[in-house]
Amino acid sequence: MGIHQYFQSLSDLENIYRCPGKFKYQEHSVAEHSYKVTSIAQFFGAVEEEAGNEVNWRALYEKALNHDYSELFIGDIKTPVKYATTELREMLSEVEESMTKNFIEREIPETYQPVYRHLLKEGKDSTLEGKILAISDKVDLLYESFGEIQKGNPENIFVEIYSEALATIYQYREMASVKYFLKEILPDMLAEKGIEKTELPQLTTEITTKALRDA
Repeated sequence: MGIHQYFQSLSDLENIYRCPGKFKYQEHSVAEHSYKVTSIAQFFGAVEEEAGNEVNWRALYEKALNHDYSELFIGDIKTPVKYATTELREMLSEVEESMTKNFIEREIPETYQPVYRHLLKEGKDSTLEGKILAISDKVDLLYESFGEIQKGNPENIFVEIYSEALATIYQYREMASVKYFLKEILPDMLAEKGIEKTELPQLTTEITTKALRDA
């Protein structure tokens, strides 16, 4: 038992690839995703602060950096599958929590176990930092699927992922960071070369319209 096993496991996250089983022009590992989500959350945190909201930066970095560590135990499960039913999502969460708890008790020195029980718990909650994590996670997912669509990937799963990610982001549209994303960033994405020939502009409009109608 020792922290060595934890440090070694960080390299294993480099070998767990997102959206497994589908053709992709560019692979993305869980380790890469964690870094990108942390960087995105950092920017959104700055937007929230600029809007006058108090950000707990330590909590934000801890949540973002560690949010997918549990995928070390069950791997990445495609978003449409993971959220297919509430029962499935809850069951997967229970498995993740149980295996993470066992790992901490087995490998983390007893003195630091309370620290890692806090660091590795589910970070998406009702706090501002939890909400920033939730949208940052979906923004990176949006970019991953966007990149595949832009390159002409014929797999329809990436259109589904794009739709689900954008629809979830819209659920947080009252947040300053989401308003900034929708006004300043998303239009730049859709203005990228070749995107006008895809279904993304129309799909984005449909998602926007539905979100406003359901508000």
